[in-house]
Amino acid sequence: MLNSCVEWPAEDVERYRELGYWIDEELCQILERQMQSNPSAIAVIDNGNEKTYRCLDKEATRLAGYLAKQGLSAGDTAIVQLPNCYEFYVVFFALQKLAVLPVNALMNHNQLELTHYAQALNPKLIIADAKHPLFADGTFTEQLKMNAPQLAHVLLRGQTNWTRSLTEKLYASASFEHFDSLPFRKHQADNVAFFQLSGGSTGTPKLIPRTHNDYYYSVRQSVEVCQWDEQTRYLCALPAAHNFPLSSPGALGVFYAGGTVICAPDPSPSSCFALIQKHRVNWTALVPPAVTLWLDSQERERYNLSTLAVIQVGGAKLSATLAARLENELQVTLQQVFGMAEGLVNYTRLDDDQWTRHNTQGRPMSEADQIRIVDENNQPVPDGEAGLLTTKGPYTFRGYLNAELHNLAAFTAEGFYCSGDVVKLSPCGNIIVEGRDKDQINKGGEKVAAEEVENQLLAHPSVHDCAVVAMPDSLLGERICAFVVAREHAEQPLTKVALNRFIRGRGLADYKYPDRFEFIATLPKTKVGKVDKRALREHIANLLASVQNV
Repeated sequence: MLNSCVEWPAEDVERYRELGYWIDEELCQILERQMQSNPSAIAVIDNGNEKTYRCLDKEATRLAGYLAKQGLSAGDTAIVQLPNCYEFYVVFFALQKLAVLPVNALMNHNQLELTHYAQALNPKLIIADAKHPLFADGTFTEQLKMNAPQLAHVLLRGQTNWTRSLTEKLYASASFEHFDSLPFRKHQADNVAFFQLSGGSTGTPKLIPRTHNDYYYSVRQSVEVCQWDEQTRYLCALPAAHNFPLSSPGALGVFYAGGTVICAPDPSPSSCFALIQKHRVNWTALVPPAVTLWLDSQERERYNLSTLAVIQVGGAKLSATLAARLENELQVTLQQVFGMAEGLVNYTRLDDDQWTRHNTQGRPMSEADQIRIVDENNQPVPDGEAGLLTTKGPYTFRGYLNAELHNLAAFTAEGFYCSGDVVKLSPCGNIIVEGRDKDQINKGGEKVAAEEVENQLLAHPSVHDCAVVAMPDSLLGERICAFVVAREHAEQPLTKVALNRFIRGRGLADYKYPDRFEFIATLPKTKVGKVDKRALREHIANLLASVQNV
């Protein structure tokens, strides 16, 4: 399976090493670094429980030792689906110590997504949360074995009566005197460390192989740009598995710098404001819809948020108006972050002027990042004009897993990744995001592939044709609108309730359900016979505008 991972060209690898971007250390050495310099410092605070770096390292080692005794070894794969919690980081480092390669699923991923990951990875292990409906009993994991015959081990966080408890394995003993040690293993930093999930514009999310060398560099460089140190107290409010709160600089950046991660169950004001006050949080990361909720919340008056110095915002474009409100009303510095799980990360700098902070999405964090803004023929566009963003560098991947045909379209002949983002450069050289070229909806920072939703709708026996497009939304930026053509002589009339019930039965994550259905006689076509999605987007935007103006 890993033979299908696309490697960096040898000449690039040599250059990255010579210039110090790749230092041949594995991600688990981020934790070992703190064990040498600051083991008694608090690494994670979760639900009031403080865990030191020594505790995190030893519990990760204990779990890795247990898994090794169960037969897991370097190169095996795993699916992990955990909420924002201390155990997420224990599991992450345990698997890194053992060189087991996980994909970190989001908690709102459902049967369809997890089945897809199982088909792609054939994992030996699943670590999940007992509160997730899929793991209330063993029915779903038995179904998964049809797609993953190697699946032999399931560990659940929390109480469970049908499989082994991750909680019991971690907390069976309060003493670390006899924790299981691991056999010596030579570090191999060129290897894949884990798989990130693409935003995707076709089908379910594709798997992005991230190596130790490229990801470790991304973390180190992010820490340098953001000037993090042991005083950093970072509130992890976005889903911990997302690339943004994991490595930009995210939790791994905190651990590299020696600071503290405070776990929040979600980014709502009711969850976050009390934690900011209690634990003197000074950094956090949000998506634009959460910014709106924070600014409009009456709970702000109840809490002292004065320790909060910087709020990063990414996942979707932040309006300049909202950016100004954020800085003025919360008395913080805004740092815009525009990145992708495939690699490239752009930051506004902390000393940028106000216009740059409010109106741009930053510039590449590394001098080694190469970006080209091109037209549909891969030719450079004139300065200041919008075009398609292509990029490559020491932490931008070179190909999706098991996706040879897709990779041919996703990369130029020179090895530049075609991100699908439409951008232009500001006079000072910062990126301004104009939109997306890929067929994708950005719903509050969650990327939804239109084709994936269309495939589910087309499976309904009464649906003749359909097209899914983005429609504007004041809170989330975009929501999902499905234009549906019913079959003639259908037994039952199509309704939003019936179609969403049908999708739910097929196991699609609920955030991917269409927010609105438009039932039409036929889909408009372009001159070459393709569905004219631009016309559909204009139609729904005009329809919503006319309703608002009534």
